[in-house]
Amino acid sequence: MEIYGMTALSVGIILAAAGLGSALGWGLICAKTLEGIARQPEMKPELMKNMFFFGGLMEAFPMIVLGLSMWFVFANPFVH
Repeated sequence: MEIYGMTALSVGIILAAAGLGSALGWGLICAKTLEGIARQPEMKPELMKNMFFFGGLMEAFPMIVLGLSMWFVFANPFVH
């Protein structure tokens, strides 16, 4: 039972860290894009395209972490 509890706690911490990392990453991506647009307005289409591309990569990270976490929840390798 202790293994299940520790696994649940670990999964919660892992998901919280992934969500926080993704949110901070989105914030930095958007801030730098707006900064670049303010410096060179004619580059707006290129910068927006890059922002959405890298934002998509940033969104994929928590989904991968969620899949790994669900593996620990439903097929726990630490339980014999």
